[in-house]
Amino acid sequence: MTASHDVAVPDRRKVREFARHLFGVYTDGALAFMIDLGHRTGLFVAAAAGPAGSTELAERAGLQERYVREWLGAMVTGEIMTYEPETGSYTLPPEHVACLTGDGSKNMAPMAAMVALLGRNLDGIEQAFRTGGGVPYSAFSPDFTGVMDQLNRRPLDELLVSAWLPLVPGLTEQLTAGVRVADVGCGSGHALAVLGAAFPASTFTGYDIAEDAIARGRAEVVAAGLTNVTFEVADVAALAPAAPLDVVFAIDAVHDQADPGAVLQGVHDALVPGGTFVMVDMAATTALEGNVGNPFAPWIYAISTLHCMTVSLAAGGAGLGAAWGEQLARQMLATAGFGPVTTNPAPGQALNLIYATQRPA
Repeated sequence: MTASHDVAVPDRRKVREFARHLFGVYTDGALAFMIDLGHRTGLFVAAAAGPAGSTELAERAGLQERYVREWLGAMVTGEIMTYEPETGSYTLPPEHVACLTGDGSKNMAPMAAMVALLGRNLDGIEQAFRTGGGVPYSAFSPDFTGVMDQLNRRPLDELLVSAWLPLVPGLTEQLTAGVRVADVGCGSGHALAVLGAAFPASTFTGYDIAEDAIARGRAEVVAAGLTNVTFEVADVAALAPAAPLDVVFAIDAVHDQADPGAVLQGVHDALVPGGTFVMVDMAATTALEGNVGNPFAPWIYAISTLHCMTVSLAAGGAGLGAAWGEQLARQMLATAGFGPVTTNPAPGQALNLIYATQRPA
């Protein structure tokens, strides 16, 4: 005898509403590729120069008009640009110019490249769903380094020194006076290039396991003539600085480590008593229910599944994930031996929290 269960009959109106929602999701995904193309080809910069027809816009950007015209169709119907049929003129509104061009932190165009990049390894992610493990960091190379550099460069240029450092009392003064500083999981090292230029009395060392990222960082500081910034290829779970450190940064780096607990412990042990640790990480709660309604949460969970968590699991790691959240972060910092922790929303970067703590004196 088998048990019978009532099967819920779907509400047709809700089915239609959800179907429209799904189609919107897929449409937005496709538009992300179009935005990436507009950024890569310089079309947004060309459009920012003023209204133009497809031919003129193609000439401004040095591109083929037929492709530009089709791209413009996506831009207009996707409500990114406007169109005047009477004149055949396309316009990128000034508010959209601010979000899609320029050297400031408001330029979100580079973010579209992450969507394209993370979609390349779906076969490997699917296999990991079925059998465990993950997709290694090497599978995302070499493009991941460049994409992350483009995502972070503008916010670091605009916000790191002027808006983020002042949230940690006394930190700007320390760096001005001259201290030993490290950045763990530094990626391409642009944060250190910014800090090295702003605080010539301090010395800075960046540590990252990615050789291509370190090479990019070394090239940048050489080109900038910075002699107070160096880099080392190293696993930050086995941090071993030549001398104790006064300040350590970790910018969007801890959550995708194979052994994040060892990283935090290593940072603690590398600091002098009273030394400062500044960690920039995702603004999320550890419990899922705390993230419901957070407009950034779907992005955080998605990039975690497609990169942050899987690269950790591929290395036999913890698979902490980008949504590890403030509560678990505080717990892990305490376990590593750190003192009281303060958090602040990162100005200009709503996706992030800035954690600050110290090794007890």
